[in-house]
Amino acid sequence: MFRGKKYQESVKKIDKAALYDTAEAMALVIQTAPAKFDETVELHVKLGVDSRHADQQVRGAIVLPHGTGKTQRVLVFAKGDKAEEAKAAGADFVGEAELVQKIQGENWFDYDVVVASPDMMGVVGRLGKILGPKGLMPSPKAGTVTADVAKAVTEIKAGKVEYRLDKTNIIHCPIGKVSFGAEKLAENFNALMGAIVKAKPAAAKGQYVRSCVCASTMGPGVKLNPNKMV
Repeated sequence: MFRGKKYQESVKKIDKAALYDTAEAMALVIQTAPAKFDETVELHVKLGVDSRHADQQVRGAIVLPHGTGKTQRVLVFAKGDKAEEAKAAGADFVGEAELVQKIQGENWFDYDVVVASPDMMGVVGRLGKILGPKGLMPSPKAGTVTADVAKAVTEIKAGKVEYRLDKTNIIHCPIGKVSFGAEKLAENFNALMGAIVKAKPAAAKGQYVRSCVCASTMGPGVKLNPNKMV
């Protein structure tokens, strides 16, 4: 894969064999972010679980202390008072069956998170094949199927992130922007890693955190010491 000159210069600053502690890793991620825009910093954690088994799933959500630096667009399926509460809390789109038709008919995806009140899941269930593959399907585990839609919207707007395993047993999750600085990124990282460690399934055997890498959007990965996180 071709990498530009700036990326090559960034790579030279990182010892590929080293496992950095959190503060040093965040400082390196910032130093090695080559782009002119404010890059997102992502965490990639490989876990010693098998996501094919229901008792080894790792999934949840947490409000990061300093948010993600991105304003999330929230779509809420609710009716009556719940719909009004969602609007008051700052939801970008609120509706019922008409939104289901819009998504099905127009392939509409101008939102980042979908929240639903429990009584709307019969309607929202029709969108499983569309929202599921994009990771947008509301879920009780992620706190996006809830009777308190206003609280869900408020938390998402405040910087709540969902973490979940992909098919290769890796969690990919944003922890902020390069402009946050090393200290705030470290606090967000520690909060997210703490939640992931707490979510360890009872059925998981052996080393739980296999590897942990942080990187900016355009920058190289910086490896962290997984033994300090369990």
